[in-house]
Amino acid sequence: MADSPSVPEELSPEQQKRWEWRMFLFLTVVLAPAITVGLVTAYGFAIWFSQLLMGPPGS
Repeated sequence: MADSPSVPEELSPEQQKRWEWRMFLFLTVVLAPAITVGLVTAYGFAIWFSQLLMGPPGS
């Protein structure tokens, strides 16, 4: 086990706060919009495909 890398020391409060802000920004600016676009796209595809198989509503 002497060759294994050591566990990094605990982050200082400054570093932890910086990491938390970066995570927050990543989640709100990148991840949430990407998930939303993916869900809306999947829903639109499901509607389109169901109409392709069953015809438009009311027909």
